[in-house]
Amino acid sequence: MNLHFFTPAYSHYLSIMAGRAFFMFLYLIVLFRLLGKRQIGQINIFDLAAIMGVANAVQNGITMGSGNLSVGINAALILLLTCRAVAALLVRFPILESRVIGSPTVLVSNGKAITANMNHEMITRDQLLAVMRSHGLQDVKDVRVAVLEVDGTISIVPRKQ
Repeated sequence: MNLHFFTPAYSHYLSIMAGRAFFMFLYLIVLFRLLGKRQIGQINIFDLAAIMGVANAVQNGITMGSGNLSVGINAALILLLTCRAVAALLVRFPILESRVIGSPTVLVSNGKAITANMNHEMITRDQLLAVMRSHGLQDVKDVRVAVLEVDGTISIVPRKQ
């Protein structure tokens, strides 16, 4: 495709690319949300989608793969503006945060493992026990509450002895 800067055809091309970048970002958020908290480690899905989208946009501009430098710059700008807009919406409408980012899941309550929640989040008993051992606890009965946080970490609150 032979497009020249500052022409209506190039402006149209950039607007189509901007729309595609916006929808790809939203698609990545949905995709990572469906994968579950344990699959993403220490960052939330919003951060991961932003990093992947911007990395891809910049890569296209640097390598001249399917676009050129201005395409990469425009895609990165659209993705970062989308991140900013979504973050502003999450602050303004906190109910959206649990839908987009997720909410913590209780895995242990008062010394009893909640196997339904563990199965839903794909946490094995061995994984839970490993985290408990890192907190100096040997038995589930020693845990007041264990929570799978939205960033994929497991928080442990021990029972009082």
